[in-house]
Amino acid sequence: MNNGAGGWMMGGMGLLSVLFWILTIVGVVLIVRWLTARNGQGKVSPAESPLDILKTRYAKGEIDKSEFDQKKRDLGE
Repeated sequence: MNNGAGGWMMGGMGLLSVLFWILTIVGVVLIVRWLTARNGQGKVSPAESPLDILKTRYAKGEIDKSEFDQKKRDLGE
């Protein structure tokens, strides 16, 4: 029976290999999330009010002055 220290070492190596790959994948995911969060384009800030969104749409030319004024009245601002 040769299942002494050699068996424990092989099992430990396998466990370390799996742990290494899990940590590598988690690290890559965290780096990608950090890099994309720094960009921030296309995301609406949770603190951005409906009026701020409306002003942004008007500034981008997505809506005209009359539509801006109507929606502003609808918001009660």
